[in-house]
Amino acid sequence: MGGGVVFQGTADVSRVEAPITWKSYMMCAFAAFGGIFFGFDSGYISGVLAMDYFIHLFTGLPIPGLDATTAVKNAFVIPTPHKSLIVSILSAGTFFGAILAGDLADWFGRRTTVILGCIVYGIGCILQTASTSLGLLVAGRLIAGFGVGFVSAIIILYMSEIAPKGVRGAIVSGYQFAITIGLLLASCVDYATENRMDSGSYRIPMGLQLAWALILAAGLLWLPESPRYFVMKGQLDQAARVLERLRDQHAGSELVQAELTEIIANHEYEMSVIPQSGYISSWANCFKGGLRNPASNLRRTILGTSLQMMQQWTGINFIFYFGTTFFTQLGTISNPFLISLITTLVNVCSTPISFWIIERFGRRTIMIWGALGMVVCEFIVAIIGVTDTSKPAVSAMISFICIYIFFFATTWGPGAWVVIGEVFPLPIRSRGVALSTASNWLWNCIITIITPYITSTAGGGVDLGPRIFFLWGSLCLLCLIYAILLIPETKGLTLEQVDRMLEETTPMTSAKWVPHSTYAAEMGMTEKPAPHGVEHVEAGKETDSSV
Repeated sequence: MGGGVVFQGTADVSRVEAPITWKSYMMCAFAAFGGIFFGFDSGYISGVLAMDYFIHLFTGLPIPGLDATTAVKNAFVIPTPHKSLIVSILSAGTFFGAILAGDLADWFGRRTTVILGCIVYGIGCILQTASTSLGLLVAGRLIAGFGVGFVSAIIILYMSEIAPKGVRGAIVSGYQFAITIGLLLASCVDYATENRMDSGSYRIPMGLQLAWALILAAGLLWLPESPRYFVMKGQLDQAARVLERLRDQHAGSELVQAELTEIIANHEYEMSVIPQSGYISSWANCFKGGLRNPASNLRRTILGTSLQMMQQWTGINFIFYFGTTFFTQLGTISNPFLISLITTLVNVCSTPISFWIIERFGRRTIMIWGALGMVVCEFIVAIIGVTDTSKPAVSAMISFICIYIFFFATTWGPGAWVVIGEVFPLPIRSRGVALSTASNWLWNCIITIITPYITSTAGGGVDLGPRIFFLWGSLCLLCLIYAILLIPETKGLTLEQVDRMLEETTPMTSAKWVPHSTYAAEMGMTEKPAPHGVEHVEAGKETDSSV
């Protein structure tokens, strides 16, 4: 696999990753900025759907004379099919964008694919901002969705591959934190422009989306490509240089060589198990293996796609997509925009807690307790909502909705993204993460299509009102059972060690597993003592000592 690199692996499981500095932490963490795409683009539409001028475009209602209360009530005049289409079309575009991104990431690189996503997203933003009718707005959100699909699928892959094992969960959780920042910024901008009586009311939120694309694309031009991508392409000299930069080590560092050799050995092992024979075969490999084998590609693909499905089933996007209109329906809230802003602020303030608990307690543990907390809160909200409609009761509902958001933001929000970035072997990692992300957006789309019809009687729908939380609570109960039975513990392991852990344990016993060997040792790539004056020899072949 590529000349010029000495295989200097190690049999010591504690030395399979080079130490890093704060400089490399910051390089890894910047990529999480891509989450702002997801958050802002998902969040701004909730407020826009309740804006006077936007309502005027779709209903022809006269703007002069409308006060804030009347304007919010008129939000429900927007035809339900239009509302459903406007919100869900982004998720539809993102689904296909995520699938396509899996190929692009293997062909052109992880970093290049994300930059391309920024460009596509920017085009969609421009079309949305220029829109004055349903057609152009929908087209813009569809194109922006493709860009978000590229970014949301590959940024997780990129961060997982460059982050050190000890803080990988925290760094990937930063993606979820960036999503919450995007949601908060969207709520702030909506709140600031809601009373404008011109197109600036919705064009300002839409236009600001372009700024996030420019910032991320510019930053990624400075960041390196994933070393695991170069290993997959056989460009080992490039992989070594990138890894030295990521770990802030000097050229030729033995520590970097040991880490690189472990990555190479794992890749060669996986390639012996998952041979690549063509484009169709590369996708088919994601579904090979039996259901009884926890380490099979099929089981990993099912885990990734179902985990993202379950994250959407928690009902969190009901709050962030349709929260403004739902709070209005409660009848006792004078400013639903402010309540939506508060719930978003809770989301932002809670998410950083996950940076610590995901590494302290592990992925599996927090997902179990998070699901339990959401179940309790959602059933309490539903019970209060169907038994009492007074102002104190509504205040209690909002309080438990905020607690429910806290549980999601600290557990399932970041946890699902962290796990899908860790469980796939290198030969299928880009496609596995792409499929998992596509599952997230598919279910996101399904939920956003259905929700307007179960929260309003318009368009033949059935207004469930607060009873909708019985639905979300029941689905969260399924999330709890799912977490107990199927989510493995990957805390503190390199991506290569995760492969071995999945081969040797079940999800319910995974937390007790500890690394006991290295791929480099098993593949005969550990450094061997050589006689004085003789060049280093690996597997009977003479090599040079340059990196």
